[in-house]
Amino acid sequence: MDETYFGGSRKGNRGRGAFNKAIAFGILERNGKVHTIIVENVKANTLMEAIKNKTKKGSVFYTDGFKSYASLHQYGKHNIIKHHKDEFVKGRNHINGIEGFWSYAKERFHKYHGINRKNYPLYLKEMEFRFNHRNKNVFKLLINICIKGGVIGPELT
Repeated sequence: MDETYFGGSRKGNRGRGAFNKAIAFGILERNGKVHTIIVENVKANTLMEAIKNKTKKGSVFYTDGFKSYASLHQYGKHNIIKHHKDEFVKGRNHINGIEGFWSYAKERFHKYHGINRKNYPLYLKEMEFRFNHRNKNVFKLLINICIKGGVIGPELT
Protein backbone atom coordinates (compact mmCIF):
# COMPACT_ATOMS: atom_id res chain seq x y z
CA MET A 1 0.00 0.00 0.00
CA ASP A 2 1.13 3.51 -0.69
CA GLU A 3 -0.11 7.01 -1.35
CA THR A 4 1.03 9.53 -3.93
CA TYR A 5 0.31 13.03 -5.15
CA PHE A 6 -0.73 13.97 -8.68
CA GLY A 7 -0.67 17.41 -10.17
CA GLY A 8 1.18 19.73 -12.49
CA SER A 9 4.65 21.01 -11.86
CA ARG A 10 4.74 23.66 -9.19
CA LYS A 11 7.58 25.34 -7.35
CA GLY A 12 7.86 24.62 -3.67
CA ASN A 13 7.28 21.51 -1.60
CA ARG A 14 6.94 18.06 -3.09
CA GLY A 15 5.20 14.98 -1.73
CA ARG A 16 3.20 15.28 1.49
CA GLY A 17 3.90 19.00 1.76
CA ALA A 18 2.64 19.79 -1.73
CA PHE A 19 -0.20 22.25 -2.13
CA ASN A 20 -3.31 21.70 -4.27
CA LYS A 21 -2.41 18.23 -5.52
CA ALA A 22 -4.78 15.28 -5.96
CA ILE A 23 -3.94 12.58 -3.39
CA ALA A 24 -4.25 8.98 -4.51
CA PHE A 25 -4.12 5.88 -2.32
CA GLY A 26 -3.38 2.48 -3.79
CA ILE A 27 -3.46 -1.14 -2.72
CA LEU A 28 -1.67 -3.72 -4.84
CA GLU A 29 -2.27 -7.39 -4.21
CA ARG A 30 1.00 -9.28 -4.58
CA ASN A 31 1.10 -10.63 -8.14
CA GLY A 32 -2.45 -9.36 -8.56
CA LYS A 33 -4.55 -6.31 -9.25
CA VAL A 34 -4.25 -2.76 -8.09
CA HIS A 35 -7.08 -0.76 -6.52
CA THR A 36 -6.86 3.02 -6.34
CA ILE A 37 -8.94 5.84 -4.94
CA ILE A 38 -8.60 9.58 -4.60
CA VAL A 39 -8.59 10.58 -0.93
CA GLU A 40 -9.08 13.99 0.67
CA ASN A 41 -6.10 13.58 3.00
CA VAL A 42 -3.61 11.01 4.26
CA LYS A 43 -4.78 10.95 7.86
CA ALA A 44 -4.89 7.56 9.55
CA ASN A 45 -8.70 7.38 9.73
CA THR A 46 -9.04 8.15 6.00
CA LEU A 47 -6.52 5.50 4.93
CA MET A 48 -7.74 2.91 7.45
CA GLU A 49 -11.30 3.26 6.13
CA ALA A 50 -10.09 2.62 2.57
CA ILE A 51 -8.04 -0.35 3.77
CA LYS A 52 -10.98 -1.87 5.69
CA ASN A 53 -13.23 -1.51 2.63
CA LYS A 54 -10.84 -3.26 0.23
CA THR A 55 -8.88 -5.87 2.21
CA LYS A 56 -9.57 -8.91 4.36
CA LYS A 57 -8.81 -8.92 8.05
CA GLY A 58 -5.77 -11.07 8.72
CA SER A 59 -4.00 -10.10 5.49
CA VAL A 60 -0.29 -9.35 5.32
CA PHE A 61 0.32 -5.66 4.65
CA TYR A 62 3.46 -3.99 3.30
CA THR A 63 3.83 -0.22 3.69
CA ASP A 64 6.46 2.42 4.15
CA GLY A 65 6.94 3.88 7.63
CA PHE A 66 4.34 6.63 7.22
CA LYS A 67 2.66 7.30 10.59
CA SER A 68 -0.88 6.91 9.22
CA TYR A 69 -0.24 3.16 8.88
CA ALA A 70 0.79 2.76 12.54
CA SER A 71 -2.46 1.02 13.59
CA LEU A 72 -2.51 -1.35 10.61
CA HIS A 73 -1.40 -4.25 12.83
CA GLN A 74 -5.02 -4.38 14.10
CA TYR A 75 -6.12 -5.77 10.72
CA GLY A 76 -3.30 -8.22 10.02
CA LYS A 77 0.45 -8.61 9.86
CA HIS A 78 2.12 -5.28 9.10
CA ASN A 79 5.57 -5.27 7.50
CA ILE A 80 7.18 -1.84 7.40
CA ILE A 81 9.76 -0.82 4.81
CA LYS A 82 11.92 1.87 6.41
CA HIS A 83 12.58 4.26 3.52
CA HIS A 84 13.85 6.87 5.98
CA LYS A 85 16.71 4.45 6.77
CA ASP A 86 17.40 3.77 3.07
CA GLU A 87 15.65 0.39 3.29
CA PHE A 88 13.73 -0.42 0.11
CA VAL A 89 13.76 -4.21 -0.10
CA LYS A 90 14.14 -6.61 2.80
CA GLY A 91 13.66 -10.15 1.51
CA ARG A 92 10.07 -10.32 0.26
CA ASN A 93 9.23 -7.11 2.11
CA HIS A 94 8.92 -4.20 -0.31
CA ILE A 95 6.38 -1.87 -1.87
CA ASN A 96 8.03 -1.76 -5.28
CA GLY A 97 4.89 -3.02 -7.03
CA ILE A 98 2.64 -0.13 -6.00
CA GLU A 99 5.45 2.37 -6.52
CA GLY A 100 5.87 0.91 -10.01
CA PHE A 101 2.18 1.46 -10.64
CA TRP A 102 2.46 5.12 -9.58
CA SER A 103 5.36 5.53 -11.99
CA TYR A 104 3.34 3.86 -14.77
CA ALA A 105 0.32 6.11 -14.14
CA LYS A 106 2.34 9.33 -13.88
CA GLU A 107 4.20 8.57 -17.11
CA ARG A 108 0.89 8.08 -18.95
CA PHE A 109 -0.64 11.19 -17.36
CA HIS A 110 2.33 13.23 -18.52
CA LYS A 111 1.41 12.36 -22.12
CA TYR A 112 -2.03 13.95 -21.64
CA HIS A 113 -0.41 17.39 -21.12
CA GLY A 114 -2.58 18.25 -18.16
CA ILE A 115 -5.73 16.84 -16.62
CA ASN A 116 -8.35 18.83 -14.76
CA ARG A 117 -8.16 17.89 -11.06
CA LYS A 118 -11.88 17.03 -10.94
CA ASN A 119 -11.31 14.40 -13.66
CA TYR A 120 -8.42 12.65 -11.91
CA PRO A 121 -10.60 9.89 -10.41
CA LEU A 122 -11.70 8.80 -13.90
CA TYR A 123 -8.20 8.95 -15.35
CA LEU A 124 -6.83 7.08 -12.35
CA LYS A 125 -9.43 4.34 -12.83
CA GLU A 126 -8.41 4.15 -16.50
CA MET A 127 -4.78 3.58 -15.43
CA GLU A 128 -5.97 0.99 -12.91
CA PHE A 129 -7.91 -0.83 -15.67
CA ARG A 130 -4.94 -0.73 -18.07
CA PHE A 131 -2.55 -1.99 -15.40
CA ASN A 132 -4.86 -4.77 -14.22
CA HIS A 133 -5.32 -5.96 -17.82
CA ARG A 134 -1.80 -5.24 -19.08
CA ASN A 135 -1.25 -8.81 -20.29
CA LYS A 136 -4.51 -8.95 -22.23
CA ASN A 137 -5.67 -7.59 -25.57
CA VAL A 138 -7.38 -4.49 -24.16
CA PHE A 139 -9.13 -3.68 -27.45
CA LYS A 140 -10.87 -7.08 -27.53
CA LEU A 141 -11.63 -6.83 -23.83
CA LEU A 142 -13.29 -3.41 -24.25
CA ILE A 143 -15.30 -4.62 -27.26
CA ASN A 144 -16.55 -7.59 -25.22
CA ILE A 145 -17.45 -5.31 -22.30
CA CYS A 146 -19.36 -2.97 -24.62
CA ILE A 147 -21.22 -5.78 -26.38
CA LYS A 148 -22.15 -7.66 -23.21
CA GLY A 149 -23.00 -4.42 -21.44
CA GLY A 150 -25.41 -3.41 -24.18
CA VAL A 151 -23.36 -0.36 -25.18
CA ILE A 152 -22.94 -1.58 -28.76
CA GLY A 153 -26.09 -2.72 -30.50
CA PRO A 154 -26.32 -5.90 -32.59
CA GLU A 155 -25.96 -3.85 -35.80
CA LEU A 156 -22.32 -3.16 -34.92
CA THR A 157 -21.27 -6.65 -33.85
